[in-house]
Amino acid sequence: MNIKAQLLELADPGYQAFTERLIPGHKNILGVRLPLLRKVAKEIAKENWREFLKQNDEVYFEEIMLKGMVIGYIKDASVNEIIKLIETFIPKMDNWSVCDSFCAGLKITKHHQEKFWPLICSSLSSEDEFEVRFGIVMMLTYYVDNRYVNDVLNHLEHLSHSGYYVRMAIAWAISACYVKYPNLTLAYLKETKLDTFTYHKALQKISESLKSDVSTKEMMKQMKRVDHC
Repeated sequence: MNIKAQLLELADPGYQAFTERLIPGHKNILGVRLPLLRKVAKEIAKENWREFLKQNDEVYFEEIMLKGMVIGYIKDASVNEIIKLIETFIPKMDNWSVCDSFCAGLKITKHHQEKFWPLICSSLSSEDEFEVRFGIVMMLTYYVDNRYVNDVLNHLEHLSHSGYYVRMAIAWAISACYVKYPNLTLAYLKETKLDTFTYHKALQKISESLKSDVSTKEMMKQMKRVDHC
């Protein structure tokens, strides 16, 4: 079956309305549930993924999401080929949902951190909001470890993009660092020159974490900046 026709058959009007609320202003959403999209992506990744990824006629949100999922499921390609596919896909991302789903699927990164690191670092200097978010989400997903955590925090500190979805991703990344490296991240927060919005969002995300106890939540409250207008 034609993939576009298959997606149209899987469309759920109720889920369409739900997704539209999550991604305000985004058009052409069919409402295909993620488990169904993943099933289709796995099938494509086993068979004719090269042919599918060469097509450039996406109309629907789910068609773009599907391409990202397929890249994550590919088993019969070299790391270098996967990196080239990622570079081709990045410009297609125009919302947080596709970006974050794409990053979550790139589990190959865990086994080839050094190979993917230059791509991730270069994405942080982009003018495109979701390319920068891609770099941040990749870092918080695959690089918050003993080897990379200091580099991650350093990159977060020096990002210049002011987009909302970039700043929210920075806050998310800081909270991910805090979960694994609370003392290091706390020291970072006490010295950071992040804008107040992003800084407070980071405190909020740390406080809202299921792993934060009462004392941590209270400490985050105490660390809020006071406006001396």
